[in-house]
Amino acid sequence: MVVGANFKEIRTKKTLIGLGLGQLLSLLSTSNGFTSSELARKGINVPTSQTFLNYVLLAIIYGGIMLYRRPEIKVKWYYYFLLAIVDVEANFLVVKAYQYTSLTSVMLLDCWAIPCVLVLTWVFLKTKYRLMKISGVVICIVGVVMVVFSDVHAGDRAGGRNPIKGDFLVIAGATLYAVSNASEEFVVKKNGGDTIELMTFLGFFGAIISAIQISIFERSELTAIHWSTGAVFPFLRFSLTAFLFYSLVPVLLKTNGSTMFNLSLLTADMWSVLIRIFAYHEKVDWLYFLAFATTAIGLIIYSIKDKDLEEHKSGEAVDEEAERKKLIDEDGDPGS
Repeated sequence: MVVGANFKEIRTKKTLIGLGLGQLLSLLSTSNGFTSSELARKGINVPTSQTFLNYVLLAIIYGGIMLYRRPEIKVKWYYYFLLAIVDVEANFLVVKAYQYTSLTSVMLLDCWAIPCVLVLTWVFLKTKYRLMKISGVVICIVGVVMVVFSDVHAGDRAGGRNPIKGDFLVIAGATLYAVSNASEEFVVKKNGGDTIELMTFLGFFGAIISAIQISIFERSELTAIHWSTGAVFPFLRFSLTAFLFYSLVPVLLKTNGSTMFNLSLLTADMWSVLIRIFAYHEKVDWLYFLAFATTAIGLIIYSIKDKDLEEHKSGEAVDEEAERKKLIDEDGDPGS
């Protein structure tokens, strides 16, 4: 049927766009991870200041668009305020973790957000996860576990000056990220998919909360930093990359959901490996490539829509019924 074919084509395009957008976000996350690690190696320890400019950019750019459009605000302001608190503190904890543990540890432990998102979306958004989607999640996590083994096998995992503290910070930050992502998915779907309002208020309240936190906790550290180009450029790079990351996240949340978003970020560790190979000409263990392939397969399995499978089966049943009736019409009534 033409209608069924067109529908399947649309769903396939949506799935491919979701996979591609997820990997772009994963690359942006990898870039921010390298930048945070670079700043940590230089002794720059101002995690809230590092994310402040991103919130300012979101407030100015999306706020300008919102003022021009003058739409009716669809979600109560205090929801955005609470969301901004969670998001700011999640960024603070994860960026802070780079001071104590390795880049690989941060990226691996970030996967803790996935089971948190699954529970949150199941409880609050009533999202149903069937066996195929759960299988995709499990396969993705298996890919990450393979990265852990490849790190141990290759012996290239830097421990950091206090790995246990850093790991706890990442786990706490990942939990808050899960709350933030599930909340953003709820807000995007509640206001009809309009991301302008979400980005405006997240940037506005995020900038205010960050400014207060900076003035209390990081003012002395900021004044002690020698602001050469080696310090300024990483800050600007992080802010611009984070702005692009935040701008694209609601699009993926709207089309594919927060679980797909967090699963896509699992490949960030693999992208970091490719950067190390081609940019720094480092040798990596062969298990990395197998882990990347495993995670990719898990993402594809998770992306397959259950509705597509049901409609495919129902379509086959309809075709079989039509063929049976055709044979009866041609051969005559079996009972005559």
